[in-house]
Amino acid sequence: MGPDVPDSGSGADRVQQPTGFEGGRLLVVAFEGWNDAGEAATGAARLLAERLGLVEIAAVDPELYFDYQFTRPTIESAPDGTRRLSWPGAAILGPSGEPRPDDDEVVTGPGADRLHVLLGAEPARTWKGFAAELIDAALTADIEGIVLLGAMLADAPHTRPLSVFASSENPEVRAALGVDRSTYEGPVGILSVIADQAERVGIPTVSLWASVPHYVHNAPSPKAVLALLGKVEELTGLSIPRGSLEDEAKEWESSVDALAADDEEMAGYITQLEQARDAVDAPEASGEAIAQEFERYLRRRGDQPGGGPWRPRDGA
Repeated sequence: MGPDVPDSGSGADRVQQPTGFEGGRLLVVAFEGWNDAGEAATGAARLLAERLGLVEIAAVDPELYFDYQFTRPTIESAPDGTRRLSWPGAAILGPSGEPRPDDDEVVTGPGADRLHVLLGAEPARTWKGFAAELIDAALTADIEGIVLLGAMLADAPHTRPLSVFASSENPEVRAALGVDRSTYEGPVGILSVIADQAERVGIPTVSLWASVPHYVHNAPSPKAVLALLGKVEELTGLSIPRGSLEDEAKEWESSVDALAADDEEMAGYITQLEQARDAVDAPEASGEAIAQEFERYLRRRGDQPGGGPWRPRDGA
């Protein structure tokens, strides 16, 4: 994979339908770390890759982009008993070319047989080169649209459906999909860099961010994975089998209920969040008000959308 990205003019004409997120050759992107509260984004992307039986078609050299003292390699045991090192990195996964099984666990719908997934860890350095290399690989794979998955800690009650905010910098995508343009200003993660590079070479993008209750930030959130998958289905027309996710989400919610039952302060705080959420979801609440509420979440999280301790906030 080369680090150079084609000139932005050379890619602008390659996408005949820049808003063709239904049936197009799509790349779903998720990164571990700052962009992945509750492991929701990578959880959704991994489920897609597994259901589709995708295989690695391109990968970055981790030596160029990762600080191993920050993102350490891990050692794993293989089925045959041997142990091997697994290095942090990022790879694009694509169709294997093998016949897909005909069962209830297979992703179906327009473009399912052309879907690609980019999974990796957020790099520690050389972000421009990292993004350029991956976008170059996306161009080689003839990707026509990119769906970026993120998850952030927010003032979201675990007892309510977890919201997913969709946005795009592409005006045609916003018009076609009915999504907003984010007004957030502040620190960003690698997803924003990938999106910027993609749009420059003519690949339209849409970003989906799930809200994860910040008071249970240490645990994976299957409920947030479900929310992201539902939004992906809504925008692409795909049908994604959930497997055991529904049951896992119910167990997750029950475990948080039990935790709150033993903590009067947390229970009271969750009640406040429920009241605020119900007010936003009321029929009289406008779409603009909901978008503004989400932007407030983003600004409030400051420089760490995927991290931070549980604590009640004044005036929440």
